[in-house]
Amino acid sequence: MEDLFAHSYPGTSAKTLFADVILPVPIPKWFTYKVEREFQDRIGIGYRVMVRFGNTKILTGIVARVHQKAPEAYLAKPLLDVLDDFPVVNALQIKFWNWMASYYCCHIGEVMHAALPSGLKLSTESRVQVHPDFDPEAPGFPMDERELLVLETLAKHDEMKVEQFEQLLPGKISHKIIKSLLTKGAVLLYESVREKYSPKTEQRIRLAQQYLAEKGLLQELFAQLKGKQKQEEVLLKYLQVLPVFQKPEQNTGGIVKSVLIDHGCSPSSIDTLVKKGILEAFKVTISRFDELETGQDQVELSPLQQQTLEEIQRQFQEKQTLLLQGITGSGKTEIYIQLIKEVLESGSQVLLLLPEIALTTHLVFRLKKVFGSKMGVFHSKYSDNERVEVWQGVLSGRFNFIIGVRSSLFLPFDSLGLVIVDEEHEPSYKQFDPAPRFQARDAAIMLAWMHQAKTLLGSATPAFESFYNAQTGKYGYVSLEKRYGNAELPYFHLADILADKKKNLLKLDFTRILREKIQEALNKQEQVLIFQNRRGYAPYLSCEECGWIPECEHCDVSLTYHQYQEELRCHYCGFKEKLPKACPACGSHKITTVGVGTERIEENLSLLFPEARIARMDLDTTRSKYGYQRILEDFGAGNVDILVGTQMITKGLDFDKVSLVGVVDADRILYFPDFRSGERAFQQITQVAGRAGRREKTGDVVIQTRRPDQLIFRQIMSGDYRGFYQQELRERKQFFYPPFVKNIKITTKHKDFKTAEQAALHLKNLLASIEAKKILLGPEKSLIGKIKNLYLFELWIKLEKSVSVQEQFKVQLMEAIRTLQGDKKFRPVRFLVDVDPF
Repeated sequence: MEDLFAHSYPGTSAKTLFADVILPVPIPKWFTYKVEREFQDRIGIGYRVMVRFGNTKILTGIVARVHQKAPEAYLAKPLLDVLDDFPVVNALQIKFWNWMASYYCCHIGEVMHAALPSGLKLSTESRVQVHPDFDPEAPGFPMDERELLVLETLAKHDEMKVEQFEQLLPGKISHKIIKSLLTKGAVLLYESVREKYSPKTEQRIRLAQQYLAEKGLLQELFAQLKGKQKQEEVLLKYLQVLPVFQKPEQNTGGIVKSVLIDHGCSPSSIDTLVKKGILEAFKVTISRFDELETGQDQVELSPLQQQTLEEIQRQFQEKQTLLLQGITGSGKTEIYIQLIKEVLESGSQVLLLLPEIALTTHLVFRLKKVFGSKMGVFHSKYSDNERVEVWQGVLSGRFNFIIGVRSSLFLPFDSLGLVIVDEEHEPSYKQFDPAPRFQARDAAIMLAWMHQAKTLLGSATPAFESFYNAQTGKYGYVSLEKRYGNAELPYFHLADILADKKKNLLKLDFTRILREKIQEALNKQEQVLIFQNRRGYAPYLSCEECGWIPECEHCDVSLTYHQYQEELRCHYCGFKEKLPKACPACGSHKITTVGVGTERIEENLSLLFPEARIARMDLDTTRSKYGYQRILEDFGAGNVDILVGTQMITKGLDFDKVSLVGVVDADRILYFPDFRSGERAFQQITQVAGRAGRREKTGDVVIQTRRPDQLIFRQIMSGDYRGFYQQELRERKQFFYPPFVKNIKITTKHKDFKTAEQAALHLKNLLASIEAKKILLGPEKSLIGKIKNLYLFELWIKLEKSVSVQEQFKVQLMEAIRTLQGDKKFRPVRFLVDVDPF
C-alpha cells in the first residue's frame, strides 16, 4: 500500500516498470500496462496516460499504482503515451473513488468517468488522406466527378477530417464517396487521437525588441514611414497606449490587436508592420473567467448570527460534522462567509455545495464580491474547456474556494479544511443515472473525513437522516430560529379547491383568495412567485368520447402536452410527436387537456391578469447556459411581476419585492407514491414559502389543496418541524424505513419482459442465501414498467445499519450480479444498483 501514495517513480534502465491504470469503463479491476523506458522518469500516481484497450479502442487512463510485478493472467501491453508533466489527480482522490465504488456498488472506472471532465479525456476523429501507392493513371478504376473532386481537394492538403467532406459534397453522400475511394485503394482512412481541452488564447502585438534597444533605430523607422500615414498612425498609437520607453517591461505583454483597431487604426496597416518585422504578433493564454478584486463587499453579522457562528466554532472542536438548522431568511449565507474566510486565511481549501445551478446564479455574484478571483465556480452548464480550467485552477492553487453542484466533489482538492452543504435536504444532491448513483451530501461528509476537514450541513428543513444523526449525537447541532433583521415569517392561508369549485369561485385553476392576493400584490407593485412542480402545459390529453390517452411508443407513460411547441413529449426518453387533430381511436375532435403544468398556469395567469408581466422558470426555459441567470436578473430588476416555476424557485432565491407565494397544487407533492412524500411536501412548501416577505414587510403564502384538514398543513403553517419529524419517525421505525435501515434498490432492464423478470427473481434467490439481517421486497414491475423499450423490474432490500454487515453484503451482492451475468441468458440484462435511493 505504501507505493499507492507515492507521487513518482524515477526509472532506471535496470527496472521493468508496470502501471495499474484506471480506465473509464465498467470493469471491476485495474488494468496493468508496461511502462516503456522513455516514460519511466515521467510517470507516477495521478498521471493521465494513453492506452490501447481491446483491439481498436484508445482510452485515457489514470495511473493508480506503479510497480515491478508483471500481471500473471495476461501479457501487459505497453503504454502509448504519458499525457502530462504533472499529476492531474492526487492519491486522496483515488482513495475517494475507491470508497465511492465500494459504497455505491459500482466500478471505479465508472467513478473515474464521472469524475474526470470530458476535456481531460482523449477523443478520436476520422481523417482521410491520399493512399501513397495510388496511381490515378492506372486503368480499371474509373472515377466520377465527385470522386475526382475529393482527390483534387485532398491533393492540396496532407489530410482532412471526414466531416469536412460534408461541406464539399452536396447532400448526404460524402460517406458513400469515401467508401468508394477506399474500395478502389485511392485513400486511407484512420483515427486521429487528440486532446479535447484547448486553452483560450488571445492575439496580441508588440514592438520588435530591437527598436527598444536603440532609440535611434526608432527615429530612423519614422523617417522610413514618412508618407505612409496609416502605418505611422499605428506606430504612434501603440506608443501612446503603451509608454514602452518609460516602462520597457510593458512591451513584453503587448496589447490586443483590437485595441488599436478601436482607436481607428487600419487592420491591414497593422498586418503590414507585422510582415516587415516592426511589430511582432504573438498569442497568450488567458483565463475564461473574469478577474475580480477580493474584498469589494464586507459582511457584518447581527448579534444572533455572531452568537450562532461562535457556537458552530465551539462545536467543531468536538464534532467533525455539524447540522445548522436555520429558518428561511435567517442569514445562513453570512455565517458561511465568515467560516470560509477563516479557513482560507489558515491556508486550507473550501468547498460550498449547492443543489442546483439555479442557486449558483444567485450566490456567485454575491460571493464573488467578497472573495474575488480566489473563488471558482463548477457546474454542468460550463463548457468542457471551462471545467478543465477550473480543475487546473484547483491544482495550481489559483482557486482555494469552490462553489458548485455535486460534480464539484471530484475536483483535485489536496488540503480541504471545510465543506459546506447548503440546503442539504435537497433531492438534487442524489445522482440517479449513470453510475455512480451517489448522494452528494453523504459523499461530501466522507470526502471531508478523508481530508480531516469539517463539514457543515445547512437547511431550514433538514433531511430526516441528518436530523436523526444530530439528535442522537453523531453530528453537532446548532439552530437559528429568527429571520435576519426585522423580517417576519409570512402569513399562511389554506385555500380549499373543492369548496371554491362547489361555489363556482374556482377560475382557471386559481381559488378566490389566491386571485385576490395576486391582484393585491400587483396593485402595490410587488412581486409574486407561483409554484407548481410539473412542467409542460398539462400532464396529458384525453378524448372526451372514448377516453383515449396518447402514450409514449417507448415507455409506459402518457405524453405530456407542451403548448408552446405544439407537441406531445415524453419526459423519460425524449420522444415527441405532433398534436393530433382528431382522436386516432374514435375520430372525435373532442380532445381536452387533463391536469395543470407550468405552461398552462402561465397562460391562465395572463388571462386573469392581462396587465401583469409573467415569466416561467422550469427545465424547458433554462436549458441554455445563462437561462437561469437571464430570468433571475429580469425578476431581480423588477421587469417581471409574476414568476411561475417548478422546484427551481424553492431554492435559496432572495428578492426584496416578493410579497406573495402561491402553491397551486400541494396535494400533488403530498400524495406521491414514496415513503418520503410527507417529508418532501413539508420541505418544498416550507422552502418556497420562505421566499415571501424577506425584508421588513410580512409576506403571504397561499396553499391550494383539496384536503385542508391534513395535519401536515397545520405543522407547515406553524413551522413545527420537530412535531412533524417525531410523528414521521414513529412510522418509519414501525415499517423499517431510513434512518433505521439501509435501503438498496436493484433494477433489472431488458428488452424482453420475461427475461427482465426472471433475472430479478434469480437475483433475489441468490441474495436470500446471504447471511445478514435484511428484508427482501419484490421483484415487482417498476412504477413505470417500460422506458426506452426496456422493461424494468425492481428488487428492494432493507438492510441493518451495521457498517460491517453492509460492507460484506455489498461485496456478495456484486458477486451475485457477476454470477448472473456469466449466464448466457442474463448476459444482456442490465443490473442497476442504487444505494440510498430517493
